[in-house]
Amino acid sequence: MDNLTHTLTGVMLSRAGLNRMVPRATLLLALAANAPDLDVVSWLGGPLAYLRYHRWWTHAWVLAPMLAILPAVLVWLMERRRPVFFRLWLVSLAGVASHLLLDWTNVYGIRMLLPFSSDWLRLDIVNVVDLWIWAILLLGIAAPFLSRLVSSEIGARTSPGRGWAWFVLVLFAGFEYGRFLAHQRAVAALDSRVYAGAPPLRVAAFPGPANPFQWRGLVETDSSFLLFDVNLLSDFDPTRGVSFYKAEPGPAVAAAQDTEPFRVFLNFSPFTLWRTTTGGGQEELTLVRAFDLRFGDPAEPGFVASAEIGPDLRVRDARFGFGKISPR
Repeated sequence: MDNLTHTLTGVMLSRAGLNRMVPRATLLLALAANAPDLDVVSWLGGPLAYLRYHRWWTHAWVLAPMLAILPAVLVWLMERRRPVFFRLWLVSLAGVASHLLLDWTNVYGIRMLLPFSSDWLRLDIVNVVDLWIWAILLLGIAAPFLSRLVSSEIGARTSPGRGWAWFVLVLFAGFEYGRFLAHQRAVAALDSRVYAGAPPLRVAAFPGPANPFQWRGLVETDSSFLLFDVNLLSDFDPTRGVSFYKAEPGPAVAAAQDTEPFRVFLNFSPFTLWRTTTGGGQEELTLVRAFDLRFGDPAEPGFVASAEIGPDLRVRDARFGFGKISPR
């Protein structure tokens, strides 16, 4: 999830009662809820390094107890009267755990079972950025403030916002469960149809950032991938998909697959569409591209690996990037 969602979740956990356990609990949980994203520094190494190392070891459960130490140490050093470090660490661990659980729910995925498994695990029930989740969490920030304003006007006692925090966390969990049920309905609608006279090999449904009833459906058949707009409030029409035919594997694709950018990309991408284009020029280079269909298509690419292969099958250039990649 995005860092605003992680931060506000940490604030809600603090207000729900963890602020009774340790001093500066809100700061501690806000830091801990973002701690796994320390791997964002991998962006300094470029897109390929980011793809390789983002949501890697810092997002594994086995490292969570160690990752929770850093926010706990920072808060411990800020206090003149040193609190019990174990309690700080325990609260910090709750913040780290909230990050891993939220990242598991979205379409990007998380490698939380390292070192036992390097598989990307994901639920595909919410987008990396979800506007409804923002609204729910911001309600938890605004409601106690407005309640205090009203209470001060009428002279009533003010509450610390614990009830609102619990309400928001329960509402958040209910929203996630509703998204889970909606995802199941979208997948079932895609899987229950026949495409070109045959059942699908695989289906998937990916959420958008705003409309919880609108999903991006993907169907894989023997010869193609089909993309659909699936609206759960209307009937699904299996004839209205956009088809992308699978490229026949060949020596140029095999040469591209053997490069590091493609190995890293293919480990990440579960739905890969291949495209090969032979260009002009003296060398007759073949451009090989691989698209992750969760995040785009050839017309509007998101995650793309690209390689230029010579007629001798030597790789002239291979790289990974976001969006359209122009040949060098």
